[in-house]
Amino acid sequence: MGLSIGEKIIKAHLVEGEMVAGSEIALVIDQTLTQDATGTMAFLEFEAMGLDRVKTELSVAYVDHNMLQEGFENADDHLFLQSMSKKYGIYFSRPGNGICHQVHLERFGIPGKTLLGSDSHTPTGGGLGMLAIGAGGLDVAVAMAGGPYHLTMPRLIKVELKGRLRPFVSAKDIALKLLQILTVKGGVGALIEWGGEGVRTLTVPERATITNMGAETGATSSLFPSDQRTLEFLTAQGRAEDYRPLEADPDAVYDQILEIDLDQLVPLIACPHSPDRVVPVSEVAGTRVDQVCIGSCTNSSLADLTKVAALLKDKQIHPGVSLSISPGSRQVLTMLAESGDLQTLLAAGARLLENACGPCIGMGFAPNTDGVSLRTFNRNFQGRCGTQSAGVYLVSPETAAAAALRGVITDPRDLGVMPAIRLPEAFTLDDSQILTPADREEAKTVKIIRGPNIGSFPVSEALPDQLELPVLIKTGDDVTTDQIMPAGAKVLPYRSNIAKLADFCFETTDPGFAGRARQAGGGIILGGHNYGQGSSREHAALVPRYLGVRAVIAKSFARIHAANLINAGILPLTFENPDDYQKLDQGDWVTLNNLHEGLASGRINLSLGKTSISLLCGLTDRQQAIIRAGGLLELMKEKENSTHE
Repeated sequence: MGLSIGEKIIKAHLVEGEMVAGSEIALVIDQTLTQDATGTMAFLEFEAMGLDRVKTELSVAYVDHNMLQEGFENADDHLFLQSMSKKYGIYFSRPGNGICHQVHLERFGIPGKTLLGSDSHTPTGGGLGMLAIGAGGLDVAVAMAGGPYHLTMPRLIKVELKGRLRPFVSAKDIALKLLQILTVKGGVGALIEWGGEGVRTLTVPERATITNMGAETGATSSLFPSDQRTLEFLTAQGRAEDYRPLEADPDAVYDQILEIDLDQLVPLIACPHSPDRVVPVSEVAGTRVDQVCIGSCTNSSLADLTKVAALLKDKQIHPGVSLSISPGSRQVLTMLAESGDLQTLLAAGARLLENACGPCIGMGFAPNTDGVSLRTFNRNFQGRCGTQSAGVYLVSPETAAAAALRGVITDPRDLGVMPAIRLPEAFTLDDSQILTPADREEAKTVKIIRGPNIGSFPVSEALPDQLELPVLIKTGDDVTTDQIMPAGAKVLPYRSNIAKLADFCFETTDPGFAGRARQAGGGIILGGHNYGQGSSREHAALVPRYLGVRAVIAKSFARIHAANLINAGILPLTFENPDDYQKLDQGDWVTLNNLHEGLASGRINLSLGKTSISLLCGLTDRQQAIIRAGGLLELMKEKENSTHE
């Protein structure tokens, strides 16, 4: 039996376990990626391990999230990351150099390698044929320290692409079509591989758009083959030597096979407030638009913005629309300027933003009250844009440009003929804003710059055999990490200060949560299906743990968040009978009995008065040890102490 692309990479990197879907495996990690919103805590965690150098083939730290410097906090974090990178052997992409996923694709990604990133959209690298996985910061810190990454062996989904995209239909529409099919839950526990004749028609930036959006299905990662298109991209980046062919075997076996006919695909749009609320653009055409944002790690490549410039050439955007352009990297911005397309965009009325995540995480350019914002981004969760009452739609660059011109949601095919665009065979190369780390000798003299806002990793205590705690909050389905631990310009500067960050926990949905948790001295959280979807931010686990949360009981969990809960020492429990969710309410005091025995058996009893509820906790031996110790760092300290006794 042949192997899929993902199985080939996993087999080459496997150090523990077997490639059996649903079982735990461990992989050697070749490269890591961190960014400033999650990287500061990841670096603090790495520092706590006491090593003098990262042990990966390559680790890169990017500054692309916390770019608004209204106070000293973000600037201090940037200096901390820069000095840590220099000392510990990590390349440092300076503020303004670009969005981590775009820059990594351009300058560092290599087919067949493993990449672990403290950002949920790390699977963007799958557009190059990498096994690129998003994870919590602590898992990335362990990988930087040379440890393997543990995960559940995913089931395999293959998406066969037929035909060729028609004018005004793009890679974003393919990604939205998959979300329409799978929803935000359908990819959980899966590795999505793309194949079929249609794959050969897609460039690496187009493939990267698709693998980026695969994260919204809950998938572990997404992968394209490494082929002639991959070689073309790497050659244009001056990195042809990094190319290696990688294809699935013809007799590879998949758990599920889907098919998308590109000839039949139409422009699609995800309606508020979920990436899977996908309909044809024509169904909502005519809806007033206040704002259009083009960019983010999903659609900020040179090809994306060149198409937008071609559509806006010699035209003016609608007077009722505010249009932002966020190039994905300094390379993209430079080449837009060289070609004259930047002037075209500005002449049309666009506002140029920094080469950063920006509006995607609520870091500036928030919509007006009750505003309608069309964005080429990957998430449209309520309030993520910075305006709670706004409605955010996810669209392709073509659909975004059409709305900017017309002032209403418009099927881009109504614009007439799609202008032809040509991209250069070689890209402009300038890595001057990627700082090389010090060598081992110089590193000894590098001083870490640590501002007053930078705290330490919170200490946790071992798990007792019984917990008696209140239900602090009862949530519904599809709760996002944005709801648990909001982003935005007000909150992100405190990502390195857990004590301060705790004030904002669940702020957008339950402003009284933090105070209630502090007053009770801790508690448990009750969730519905797919609890913790969205961003990989481990702060959505670290902050509740800091507030005394010891368990989250849900109908089901998103993959990364479940791992983050375990690493933080929080028990992720599911209902054996999902209907038991109805028996518990906020304010109930419950008892979790015989926890140590229950961890081993996989079943824990919850008692509420005379009511008894059976909970499941199917954790591996490794995960049980982490929970018993109170968290991954605590377990590592235990092991370190035992070796010195």
